Amino acid sequence: MSEIVEKALALSQADGCVVVLQESSTVNLRWANSTLTTNGSRRERHLVVISVIGESVGVRGASVLDDLAGLVRASEQAAREAGPAEDYGPLVEGGQDADWSQPAEVTTTSVFATLATDLGASFASGRADGLQHYGYATHDQTTTWLGSSTGLRRRHVQPHGYVEMTAKNDRRGGSSWVGQHTRDWSDLAVPGLDAQLRRRLSWASRYVEVPAGRYETILPPSAVADLLVYTHWTSSGRDAAEGRTVFSKPGGGTRVGEVLAPEGFTVRSDPHDPALAVRPFVVASSSSSMTSVFDNGLDLPATDWVRDGRLEALVQTRASARTTGSPVTPYVDNLIVEGAGGATTDELVASTERGLLLTCLWYIRVVDPQTLLLTGLTRDGVYLVEGGEVVGAVNNFRWNESPVDLLGRITEVGASVPTLPREWSDYFTWARMPALRVPDFNMSSVSQAS
Repeated sequence: MSEIVEKALALSQADGCVVVLQESSTVNLRWANSTLTTNGSRRERHLVVISVIGESVGVRGASVLDDLAGLVRASEQAAREAGPAEDYGPLVEGGQDADWSQPAEVTTTSVFATLATDLGASFASGRADGLQHYGYATHDQTTTWLGSSTGLRRRHVQPHGYVEMTAKNDRRGGSSWVGQHTRDWSDLAVPGLDAQLRRRLSWASRYVEVPAGRYETILPPSAVADLLVYTHWTSSGRDAAEGRTVFSKPGGGTRVGEVLAPEGFTVRSDPHDPALAVRPFVVASSSSSMTSVFDNGLDLPATDWVRDGRLEALVQTRASARTTGSPVTPYVDNLIVEGAGGATTDELVASTERGLLLTCLWYIRVVDPQTLLLTGLTRDGVYLVEGGEVVGAVNNFRWNESPVDLLGRITEVGASVPTLPREWSDYFTWARMPALRVPDFNMSSVSQAS
């Protein structure tokens, strides 16, 4: 496929040109009522041509590549009709990756062979115990080629897989969920995931109605990921400098340098993390406050966003970094949160006199972007903890919290473990998070959601 990029670049008559080709191979598997229902596979290809004429840029993309010359000409025409780009800058220079000419990598449903066999065993034992299983598994290989008129040639293959499993019984509160991300399925064991589901369902043998209010709450790693991934998505340095986000300083500037979280608390991204490796260079088909087409191909460094509780950096393109006088810290598609503590979620429960243990969050929406106040619902298991033990399931809640404000109220940070953000699993998979203890999580109203 690299030859398509080379041909598009050769056709360009612009002052500068970037071409990005992505090809994805995806398979999936679904089950419901303890029965495998569907499986599927698909192949997708998309080409983007970015033309720079003077200080203007034009972008055109296509999934059908039967008129490559027309696509390049359309991109150039769009640049001629556009005004000067706010983020204009020199295109990234560099050399050629060693695997530039290699073809796309593909996946097949054979990756699910062990998963499907193990699911069959779980279904059989579940039926005997009055349980129903539901779930979804997907695996994707996306190959990216990025070429530029500066001579830059980048290639990357991103494996991406995850499984979500839900088990239900006929008791009130009898629903639970687990999820896990994976690169190659070798680290995923259905019996262990099923055991987690069964354990949580056993907690629901007793059901307790609990009113709305503020409760000491243990947020498991998946719930923490959903909150902090949203924070990561809204950490634009430019938006903060313009006074439009929770990271804006009253009176002007940003909150970089301000203490937001407990001592020892770190939020970071690293594209080369062995367990969470993601594409190590910028790919942008459009410009925004979080990314710039002129940064295409730029190496992504490991970045500490919060270090020892202090806000160290916000997402900065080369253009916004020039404007704000900040280091260049591009967005990275993974997130790692670590703290000074090392307790497991079970150990946090054991040291809780009275509180709530969540399973996951869903239907998360923004209430106020200025404070990053979010609202959402709990789902698939909220449990009452008394005297260091889970004593029953309780009703679901609607909650209202700002994750940035919540960071300042954390009283205990657990051990950081790989986790799947449930709400954002379709968009953001690679996370490592701890469980958190919050003394006053705001359960604003009781929800009838199951």
